[in-house]
Amino acid sequence: MTNERIAVIGGGNMARSLIGGLIGDGYDKSRLWVSDPDAQRLGQLADHFGVHTTHSNGEAVQNADTIILAVKPQAMRDVAEQLREHLDITRHLVISIAAGIRMQALEMWMGETLPIVRAMPNTPALVQSGATVLVANPMVSKAQRDAAETVLRSVGLVLWVVDETQMDSITALSGCGPAYFFLVMECLDNAAQKLGLPARLTRLLTLHTAFGAAKLALESEEDSATLRARVTSPGGATEQAIKVLQQANLQSLFDEALRAAQQRSMELADQLGRNDG
Repeated sequence: MTNERIAVIGGGNMARSLIGGLIGDGYDKSRLWVSDPDAQRLGQLADHFGVHTTHSNGEAVQNADTIILAVKPQAMRDVAEQLREHLDITRHLVISIAAGIRMQALEMWMGETLPIVRAMPNTPALVQSGATVLVANPMVSKAQRDAAETVLRSVGLVLWVVDETQMDSITALSGCGPAYFFLVMECLDNAAQKLGLPARLTRLLTLHTAFGAAKLALESEEDSATLRARVTSPGGATEQAIKVLQQANLQSLFDEALRAAQQRSMELADQLGRNDG
């Protein structure tokens, strides 16, 4: 993908993360363009990364082969419709990282025959530790799939699905997921302080315990249930804590939480993609 020219529409945090990840992977910064209406933001991106910047989305697109739409979902329709006249179906690949914007809506706004990849990254992409799921429309070629994967792999794990309807469930799991873990860490931190431990100590122990557990799980071939059983000695302190959580029906709470997130994701996609106004 070293010869591909990339335009990033929108210069926010996720765009900054992708730019940093690509350059960190050795991508030629001279082949990167960023457009954004905020002059200060563009100046910071140019100073920090040495990329081309412009206030004109059209100019950025004309200088690119791959276009990353990194604008807020509420602004996507306006941006997409404005870009339509600048897009070339024989050359351009569009990658959308906007949550809740379905490919059907993007096709309606930009062109039904345009190659489009929809991506669902999560916020750990900001530290190159994200998990992103991709889905492509039928116009995307094998080379374009590889290009999309290369872009998102610069900020973490990349997985593909065939069925776009799964994206609402994926949003509920990995898109919203970091907040679930932050909440668990918050609760552990607060509970430990109630046991008399100082705040600085509880924070560091909570964070490193979470990091260590995730690293251990990533490097193991065992599933989570097996790993939990291995650190839960019969009659021990861990077993007593696990019993309390299971008696409170923790699994049922997560079932309900993910269903609620999935349903809300579907509702937002319906609202953002409707053809009116």
